[in-house]
Amino acid sequence: MKFSLEWLKHFLDTDASVPEIAAALNRIGHEVEGIEDPAERLAGFRVAKVLTAAKHPDADKLQVLSVDTGEGDPLQVVCGAPNARAGMKGVLGLPGAVVPANGMELRKSAIRGVESNGMMCSVRELELGDEHDGIIELPEDAPVGTSFAEYSDASPVFDVAITPDRPDCMGVMGIARDLAAAGLGTFKPVDVPAITGDGACPVEVKIEDTEGVPAYFARVIRGVRNGPSPDWMQRRLKAAGQRPISALVDCTNYLMFATGRPAHVYDLAKLSGAMVARRAAAGESVEALNEKTYTLDETMTVIADDSGVHDIGGIMGGAHSGAADDTCDVLLEIAYFDPERIGVTGRKLGLASDARTRFERGVDPAFLDDGLALLTDLIVQTCGGQPTEVVRVGEPPAEAKIVAFDPALTARLGGVEIGEVEQRRILEALDFTVGADWQVTCPLRRHDIEGAADLVEEVVRIYGLDHVASTALPRAEGVATPTASPQQQLERKLRRAAAARGLNEAVTWSFLPTAEAEHFADGARLWVLENPISEDMKAMRPSLIPGLLSAAKRNADRGSDGSRLFELGRRYFRGKGGASDEKPTLGVVLAGDKTPRGWAQGKAKQFDAFDAKAEAEALLAAAGAPVGNLMVMGEAGSQFHPGQSATLRLGPKNVLARFGALHPKTLKTFDIEGPVMAVEVFLDAIPAKRGGGSFARAPYAPPALQPVTRDFAFLVPADLAAGDLVRAVRGADKAAVVDARVFDVFAGQGVPEGKKSVAVEVVLQPGDKSFTDAEIKAIADKVVAAAAKQGAELRG
Repeated sequence: MKFSLEWLKHFLDTDASVPEIAAALNRIGHEVEGIEDPAERLAGFRVAKVLTAAKHPDADKLQVLSVDTGEGDPLQVVCGAPNARAGMKGVLGLPGAVVPANGMELRKSAIRGVESNGMMCSVRELELGDEHDGIIELPEDAPVGTSFAEYSDASPVFDVAITPDRPDCMGVMGIARDLAAAGLGTFKPVDVPAITGDGACPVEVKIEDTEGVPAYFARVIRGVRNGPSPDWMQRRLKAAGQRPISALVDCTNYLMFATGRPAHVYDLAKLSGAMVARRAAAGESVEALNEKTYTLDETMTVIADDSGVHDIGGIMGGAHSGAADDTCDVLLEIAYFDPERIGVTGRKLGLASDARTRFERGVDPAFLDDGLALLTDLIVQTCGGQPTEVVRVGEPPAEAKIVAFDPALTARLGGVEIGEVEQRRILEALDFTVGADWQVTCPLRRHDIEGAADLVEEVVRIYGLDHVASTALPRAEGVATPTASPQQQLERKLRRAAAARGLNEAVTWSFLPTAEAEHFADGARLWVLENPISEDMKAMRPSLIPGLLSAAKRNADRGSDGSRLFELGRRYFRGKGGASDEKPTLGVVLAGDKTPRGWAQGKAKQFDAFDAKAEAEALLAAAGAPVGNLMVMGEAGSQFHPGQSATLRLGPKNVLARFGALHPKTLKTFDIEGPVMAVEVFLDAIPAKRGGGSFARAPYAPPALQPVTRDFAFLVPADLAAGDLVRAVRGADKAAVVDARVFDVFAGQGVPEGKKSVAVEVVLQPGDKSFTDAEIKAIADKVVAAAAKQGAELRG
């Protein structure tokens, strides 16, 4: 939230400097995100008077001005503004000044051969508004030679982050109250005027949706004159980042930013019949003030009359009934809306507004009458008119919360020793009522107070968060015990392994659009959020692949030739009884070109299923899985291409990973061009090492004797997976056979039809003595016998 120092001093009597105020705000928990001092931007600009104005000798649209700056001789300035004339007063930028609108530094220069010593400035050039048809015209009493920053009352602007639990500080008045309680000045309560109404309000007000709108107050003001709001109001609204619109609209915005209380003004001539706070009908629509049309449903609260909806309750008014330049009679509305309903409606419509921000956090329910009186007074003082009496329908929440408080809690929970007298003073300065028995009655606007711990927070932050000592946690002598769990250590190791293989880590959302989540759910029960960030983030992800696919698509859309992405995160499912079931998973997506085109290899080479398999096996090996015992089986899932995908399993049921090319339907769903390879490694399926611990690699200890290699060529059925043959060979003699790998596959001349020749290299490792010929023959016989069980026969 932004506000100017001038506006703050309207509610706070203080002599504190800007740095002191900023330090105090940070100290009491309102983080200052920035401070902007317009005086710094306007340095070098001063009030000046045009003494003479003559036509430029070489340019029809330029004039040569003689300008009095209040110091020494007049300066010659070339100006192209149509309203520049002798006798007027304006703003002169001297050489060395920087124009706020474009960052241009002014210098003494020659324009069409005539020397110019600066520039007469327009409103837009000084970023004071949008007008740029001519230079600024100041009143006759503007003191020549005065700094324009000083003349215009340019006030420093604070940009403060207000936490969601402090809706009472969503207005300048709440900020001032906190600062006064912290000892930075004296709080000046708002002076609520006594408004005498002339007759009853001619508009009937009804509440049908009492749950969404517990209270609705209104009154009419007749005979107003709409137009620009006063300079002081525009100046404060601009400091808050608001664009002045008209006096009537600016008055409502001023009330909201000053006190945190949103309100609305209707053009009475555009209303028909009673104003009713009701639920919207399904399919009912309204064009809002942002010129967008919204379709409503029956869960949403609206303000309507006989002709239709005029306001999305508590969020944004309708364009049809808003105040215009010719508005002469208005209806003022101040209501209390249910915060939860406001939040749900805003999220459904994707509609954010300053009013919604305040209503969904909770406004002060005790401020309806005072807010309406202040708004009435602002409009009457600014636009004239005669107000009617107030019509009040419903009752806002009025039951104040009472909390039993023990002052000793402050030291126990807050770690700060604060005297009871000071604690009482702080609470009472924040409008809490403290009884003699420390029964604390909370002001209705403090929705955040739920118990004694919240009161401790209030006392400590106003006393000063900087008084809370930084105390290190106790630590035992000696080397610190590792704090990472085995799962965390495994994930760190996998991240390093994936990065070492040239994969780039991505961190994607844990939420997906429902359709994408269902595409990867494989029949599992999804977690669907009732209160999502948006409709595109409604379901918890059942797979890491969708997020990586979206990232790869964004890369491709931006011209990337290839993506090698991995993510280590969680998949989410609904377990038994609705319990959350989170599964640690490593996902990989390989998209685009594996190698770019070049003179040596010709066309670019794309990723294939074997690349995905290599990544899956390497990452499983890094995770400590017994890769040599894995079986390659089908059924990777409907998201994968059935002929170019598989799973890696320990036994027929324990799936450790799935890999392969994604199905064309999957690629179409995500609007990405293929082929695209994907891998998912299910870390929770990797068995723990026997005896506890992890599958950490043992220190390298080379054997004393050299290994022996033997090659075998087998005739096997054409449909036999080479992995099955290798696994059988490795298991032939587990003590002697330490490795086996396929180095050749052949089918064709010399090989019977329906068969293929698979050549396997087998590595034998002797122990304490070398193998004899007889021992090697015995091992070879075991290898041949194991292969025969797979339907293989040794080639002659």
